[in-house]
Amino acid sequence: MEFTSALQKLGGYQPRKSQKSQEVLQKGTSLLASQSFASKGDDGKHPSLWESFEKLLLAAMDQGDMDVADECLKVLVEKFPDSPRIDCLTGIVLETKETPETALSFYDALLKDDPSNAAAWRRKVGILKRIGKIDKAVEELCKMLDTFYTEVEGWMELADIYSSCQQYTHALQALSHVLLLAPQNPFHVLHFAETAFLVPDVPLAFKMFLQAVDMTDDEDQDGVSPGDTVPTGLALRAWFGVKLVSRLIPFPMV
Repeated sequence: MEFTSALQKLGGYQPRKSQKSQEVLQKGTSLLASQSFASKGDDGKHPSLWESFEKLLLAAMDQGDMDVADECLKVLVEKFPDSPRIDCLTGIVLETKETPETALSFYDALLKDDPSNAAAWRRKVGILKRIGKIDKAVEELCKMLDTFYTEVEGWMELADIYSSCQQYTHALQALSHVLLLAPQNPFHVLHFAETAFLVPDVPLAFKMFLQAVDMTDDEDQDGVSPGDTVPTGLALRAWFGVKLVSRLIPFPMV
């Protein structure tokens, strides 16, 4: 897994009990029990071994098995004592076992040593949101985005926070940065349109819903024109948005 991408995923990680994580936990515990990872990990022929430990740790967190999570973390810390990625995993485990204040102090220490650790910023913001300190979460997220402007996930999280507080104009401003950074993603265009509808900015919402339709409707899918197919997924949401907004537009009487 590419390093920056891995840190981004860890920054946004949230525990969830899924069938996949249960399967990873069941299969991965044999890796810990075998104790064969030490020799394999050092011979240079198993580059994905330590990534498997990370996946096992997160799967154990998902399933609430902190004994396995602690054991995986111990192995990874011993192998990579100065890794920002492992520091983030340590923080995730702390969030489960310790108080929010303890986890926040840990992330503050990480950021003091390395202000470029975007994953630590994201984890800190997540804790502040969970304990109800929304103003502080917004403040920290804005600080992060001042440093890491290209963090699309950060701008989306900021927009979600504003939307949860019904501050749709601010959410729209955050999403405008998302569109600048990822203009070809139809989901972002649709998200922008739906938020504009809530502002409400009807002309802007109508324009962006139509743009989302244009991006999600295939011109010629398997030889069938768009007019002869039933829209699904994002295309369906985009067309539904067009329908909602068109009801609010005062078309002139003919």
